[in-house]
Parts: sequence; C-alpha cells; structure tokens
Amino acid sequence: MNILSKLIGIIAFVIMLLGLMPLLGLLNLIALPIAILGLIIGIFAKNNGGLILNSFVIIVAIMRLFVGGGVF
Repeated sequence: MNILSKLIGIIAFVIMLLGLMPLLGLLNLIALPIAILGLIIGIFAKNNGGLILNSFVIIVAIMRLFVGGGVF
C-alpha cells in the first residue's frame, strides 16, 4: 500500500510542479484529487512516507490555488 501511495504521490507531485508555473495554475486542480486518493491509500499503509508526500502536495497545491485566485 505504501508503494502505491508513493507512486500516486510522485505523479501528483509532478503535476503540481507544472502547476506552479505561471498561467498553469489549473493543473493544481488536477493534482489535488490525485493526491487526496494517494493520501487515503497512505492512511492504510504501515509506513507513512506516502502519507507525508501526498500531504505536502495537497498543502502546496491549495496554497498555490489560494495565491493565484484559482486560475493563474
């Protein structure tokens, strides 16, 4: 379960990194549900590496959407 959570977290992290560029902020709206899914899977894992990764992606994506007004 932890490997699956980390894999989902890495995919969400890459999408979130692209969403940090100007005018690509909407990609964070795609990264959020993916990271939430990884967070839910990470809750059931014994190790919490995937849980931390997905939590980081969620926090950064929400902050980017908040600062950019949801679009930019």
